[in-house]
Amino acid sequence: MKSIPNVGLNDVTAVYNGAEGNLWELLMGQQIHIGGFKSSVDLAERAGIGAGMRGVDLCCCNGAGMRFLVRFRDVASMTGVDATETVVNRGRERCREEGLDDRIRFMLGDVCNSTLPPGSADFVWAEDAWCYVTDKSKLIAEAARVVKPGGTIAFTDWVEGPAGLSDAEAERFMVGMKFANLQDIPGYSRLLKENGCTVVAADDTGRFAAHIDLYLSMVDMQLTYDALKILGFNMDMLQAVAGEFAFTRDLAHAGKLAQGRFIARRN
Repeated sequence: MKSIPNVGLNDVTAVYNGAEGNLWELLMGQQIHIGGFKSSVDLAERAGIGAGMRGVDLCCCNGAGMRFLVRFRDVASMTGVDATETVVNRGRERCREEGLDDRIRFMLGDVCNSTLPPGSADFVWAEDAWCYVTDKSKLIAEAARVVKPGGTIAFTDWVEGPAGLSDAEAERFMVGMKFANLQDIPGYSRLLKENGCTVVAADDTGRFAAHIDLYLSMVDMQLTYDALKILGFNMDMLQAVAGEFAFTRDLAHAGKLAQGRFIARRN
């Protein structure tokens, strides 16, 4: 696992309380993860998540994943935990607008210490969000604590790819993304096993590089004005952001970054 100093939760909440978080949503939609709706369908189907289940989304952001699960998988109820007040408030408003607030609730808090009752969820869910959490060991332990025996932990995340990052590449990428560290697929598998889970799937979705290509093309070909408005019409800032995206694209095409998919059962 690659790590860098001096990046923490305050840096992450600043992103999603501000313009950068709005830019992510412009490019990726409400489902701020690689692959959007298709990725969610794929994960839910592979994990066997369906009607009547009770779930917890750790790092739920604006709750788009929870709304997907309630609306399209007929999940009975979802509880989302996130540390960023802006996205939690936005999520509550969107759930009210969609008439889903009776089945979805939000908690503003620490995903590594959610205070949810042990064994209270049929499954724990996350999409491309745990890369922001500094203490991944504690996070996985919390997911395993919250899910019931026999329940499921299902998540995708940005991970180091099989080609590996150099120290310089890792530092530039993680500073830009506000990641204190970056796990890989074997590392997440090990953490799940250490916390009493049987790993059912741990693989690369193969989506990462093509979607970074897409986001760059969208800014260049269609959404330039919209992106500039979010950034206060600062062209230098937009060019800097695009440069970091291009750097990420190159790493992805070289096999140095990936979207990992993980499904585990609590023993």
